[in-house]
Amino acid sequence: MYSERMSTSERLIESTRELLWERGYVGTSPKAILERSGAGQGSMYHHFKGKPDLALAAIRRTAEELGATAEAVLTGPGTPYDRITAYLTRERDVLRGCPVGRLTMDPDIVANDELRAPVDETLDRIRELIAAIVEEGKEQGQFAPSLDGAEIAATVLATVQGGYVLARASGSPAAFDAGVRGLLSLLEPRGTPHP
Repeated sequence: MYSERMSTSERLIESTRELLWERGYVGTSPKAILERSGAGQGSMYHHFKGKPDLALAAIRRTAEELGATAEAVLTGPGTPYDRITAYLTRERDVLRGCPVGRLTMDPDIVANDELRAPVDETLDRIRELIAAIVEEGKEQGQFAPSLDGAEIAATVLATVQGGYVLARASGSPAAFDAGVRGLLSLLEPRGTPHP
């Protein structure tokens, strides 16, 4: 499953990331991590203090990757509307859900300040980027002056995360896509034809 060149600690982190996404914190047992990673017994405790330490490394990695992907799209080329569109329509495994969003629904992670911190920081950073884009669009006359960047940023994230939930509930990405299209039509600059 994992490359022979991947270090044991990397295999442990990657296995934990996958298991957290699939099963949540409680369902991610040390035994399951070791089985998934192919690591020997005792490897986890050689590289990490225990399950919470390994889970934190996995959560940080997941949050960093999501943040980097979002930042690349949101700071890419195009108008403010184009960049928000690119973020909302980027390729996602909608039916699998969001790995960071999944963490926010895990009561054991939400109750632990240290485990929750990377998730909060990543979502805050994405909100800040989107809010800045909205403000940029207002300055350029692309968005209405009455729009509040922070509120639109919260709406964009709510649309994405809520879209995942609706898509998973229905077993179809159609609900996610409909939410994205609806939000983009509300943000659409005046005089721009909707495809």
